[in-house]
Amino acid sequence: MSESVFVGLCEIVGTSQQVALRRETQDIREMVDRRATSNDETSEMLSGSEREGFRLKGSDVDIMFWQNNHRVIMDMSQSEYYNTANTTLILSDSSESPPGFTLLQLLTPTTTEEVHSACVRMNARVYISSSIYRRLTCSAVFPNSTVHGPCGSGNIAGRLEYDTAFCFVCDFWPSSASSWIDRCHSWPDPEVVHDIVRNGCHFVAMGHPLGPNENVAWRISFSLAEYKLVYSMNHSQFLTYGLLKLFLKEVINHQLEETNKLLCSYHMKTTVFWAIQQNTLPHWRHQNLLAGFWVCFKLLLKWVSEGVCPNFFIPQNNMFLTKVYGPAQNRLFLQLHELYKKGLACLLQSSSIRSYIINVLYNPRLFICTDERLMRSEVDLDRELVNETSYIGAIRTNSHNKYIHIIEQLVESTLTHYQAVMLQRITAFIFQSISFILHNEYIHTGVNKQMYIADKLSCHMLKLAAKFGCISDMLYIAMYYYKTLRYREALSVIEMTKVKLAQPYLMYRHVDRERYTEAVGGQPCFTKMRQAVARNITLENRICYISELIPEQQSALQIREPTLFIPVFVMLHFLEFLCHRHIDMTLSQAAVDELQVLVHHDQGMYIYDLSRDISWEILGICQQITGNLQAALYSYQQSLTQHPMNRIQTATQRRIHDMVQSTPHQ
Repeated sequence: MSESVFVGLCEIVGTSQQVALRRETQDIREMVDRRATSNDETSEMLSGSEREGFRLKGSDVDIMFWQNNHRVIMDMSQSEYYNTANTTLILSDSSESPPGFTLLQLLTPTTTEEVHSACVRMNARVYISSSIYRRLTCSAVFPNSTVHGPCGSGNIAGRLEYDTAFCFVCDFWPSSASSWIDRCHSWPDPEVVHDIVRNGCHFVAMGHPLGPNENVAWRISFSLAEYKLVYSMNHSQFLTYGLLKLFLKEVINHQLEETNKLLCSYHMKTTVFWAIQQNTLPHWRHQNLLAGFWVCFKLLLKWVSEGVCPNFFIPQNNMFLTKVYGPAQNRLFLQLHELYKKGLACLLQSSSIRSYIINVLYNPRLFICTDERLMRSEVDLDRELVNETSYIGAIRTNSHNKYIHIIEQLVESTLTHYQAVMLQRITAFIFQSISFILHNEYIHTGVNKQMYIADKLSCHMLKLAAKFGCISDMLYIAMYYYKTLRYREALSVIEMTKVKLAQPYLMYRHVDRERYTEAVGGQPCFTKMRQAVARNITLENRICYISELIPEQQSALQIREPTLFIPVFVMLHFLEFLCHRHIDMTLSQAAVDELQVLVHHDQGMYIYDLSRDISWEILGICQQITGNLQAALYSYQQSLTQHPMNRIQTATQRRIHDMVQSTPHQ
């Protein structure tokens, strides 16, 4: 039966190859961003299940943010490692806090408004209040977020839930977690332990409900250590962790309403950590996957019975203390004990796993292929790789040379296949951004020689980006030609792009699996990307690409949205319309007509529903330019009814207002 569950979990959680793909692409993305981040900027880190390599339906995205120029130290002697002229020092004072929690004392002045506003005075010292800081930063990334634990929480379009936590970073391992280092005999390996300890910890804005200073205290976060521990699991251990997450969501939390909030995914993770480290199961492999699950389930049952869930790094921190106690604890124990009495048959209550178990129960001689290489087709892996490498984010301000230097360093380093693909994608995006930045900088100098050199360099970088990018990257060349008034050259690039996008094996939103395999199957990833893959067009809002979209970019920037995401076919018709306006009005109108058909009638084939706001907006811009004001007004109104993914509503409302004001009244 374990083999069947192994196959099922590989289908749901991912094969080891898929999990490696997700982790490695995220790692290289974060590595580039971290190296490009200056001391006075904010760092960010994906954490939680997404970072660990899960892509489970309904999972939220957890992101941690911290200011690089604010550092927490554990004792005053560590202050010698920092230049206090450009670094704000904060002292962790855990003398009067419960295990796993601390007060943060501000030692040197801060120039950050949120930190300054969150300061409170206690016992003649200045401390940073976690509750005030949490409230001030709650909606810093996504407007209208609500406080949830130490995070700002919400959802995008009612589907993607997120948690953003603004925290403080510490380069040192907390002394309260020193016992963890001594426990690591069998797992994880010494080099993993060293790496974890060397990278320190974070402090998130959450005090202990039973502590003396709940509103001021902070919780020590081991998120960085945790994902490194999950990385160090073998795939069977990782699948066991995934099975526990599914069991919690689909079985435990479906029993009684009064107990379905007592346990969380973090408890499941802690259970797996302890079970692996205590060597409860000598060999973790897919043949005894269910044995691993049962070991963890029994440990969880024991903890609920005792009302003690020891934090993996600081065991004195009982994570059940404020939730799993009293009558609720008794009800939860009885509930889990009923499941325990059913044995492994309790997994039949899991909607995800049930079918895989039933197949074996009713057909014990059923042959089950457990070769991971045969579980996922080439097309499936390519689609996942395209998805994982699609999002880059905005590049750091004024860091062109730094990015190029980082890329040079990484290209010469040892990279995995997936890291190399991600680095190619990042490099293409950086070259595209720098090309437009260079043009925007030198166009205003009026110095012909400088403008000529900048133009040659921009064109060269855009062509390079298209060479190791994908089909849609050619449109950045067309955008640049349009911006520099080379309309015929732009249209030539657009025509070439059209031909490539019309190929029956194109991978964009959807893919014809047979034709794709026939056309590019077995080819290097580099070749597949260039010949068969298209992505949405990403525009950084700090950079002017097309003057007609400046209002939309400014609108998004007002609420800290760094990028616009535009469907590739929408951008294709938009550019075609803009260029033909200067050459052939008939063809210009034909481009608008094609765009109108696409926006009005597409059923998700070419326009993702979260990008319909910008799609309607661009159609409205084209219609307004042609003088079809009634159609433009309708398109702008439609844009306002879509999910505000691109944060362009202010621009849309301004366009409607200006158009109504300029229309002669009858």
